Amino acid sequence: MEHAPSATGKVYLVGAGPGDPDLLTLRAARLIMQAGLIVHDGLVSEDILAMAGPKARLVSVAKRRSRHTMPQDAINDLLVAEARAGKQVVRLKGGDPFIFGRGGEEAEACRAAGVPVEVVPGITSALGASAAAQIPLTHRANASMVSFVAGQCKGLTEQDWSGLAGKGRTLVIYMGLASAPQIAEKLIADGLSPAMPVAMIENATRKAMRVLRAPIAGLAELVVRERVKSPALIVVGEVAGEAEPDLRALALELAQ
Repeated sequence: MEHAPSATGKVYLVGAGPGDPDLLTLRAARLIMQAGLIVHDGLVSEDILAMAGPKARLVSVAKRRSRHTMPQDAINDLLVAEARAGKQVVRLKGGDPFIFGRGGEEAEACRAAGVPVEVVPGITSALGASAAAQIPLTHRANASMVSFVAGQCKGLTEQDWSGLAGKGRTLVIYMGLASAPQIAEKLIADGLSPAMPVAMIENATRKAMRVLRAPIAGLAELVVRERVKSPALIVVGEVAGEAEPDLRALALELAQ
């Protein structure tokens, strides 16, 4: 069923970046400060939400592993309904709306309903986290390719990641904290050296940020020992060991 476009309402899919308000685009900051309604993810930092105006209505649609505040279809319906009611709706997402943010699904829902939609890009977590940790995702000496994958998804073991991690390549894994043991096993089974450096970046760009390093064979142990919590990003590749001179010796020791 087709619907007539809303006369005044609009949906803005806005990237909030990895957490530091200073990393917002000017467009994103202006929309947040002017918004009457903000529908936000759980990964949007409190510092960014604090930028909303005093009369703004904030609606959390936070998603956690096996526990969603609101199913995706219901989020789509909410955005469409509020826009049809004449609201300027800011849909605020951690990172970038089109990098593992389901922004594509929400844009499709708006277009199908005849609701105007605009996408405001943000610094995706991979770029923000690696920059804050001073880990170059590409480097002329040891990385000419970088790939992004989701570590929390159905059929993880059946996914083909061969060729994404190894010499000369960097693999960035989003949402991989809970499945870290399976990820390590999968990559090693696919032929990745157990000594390959890994960096776990927790709370990237925020005050509580930590950068934890280990060989891929020690990833699961690292998560448990350091009690790593979300949000956390995993970087796999030689670039992850660049700033840690003792890492290679540790990796070889654990791999034996």
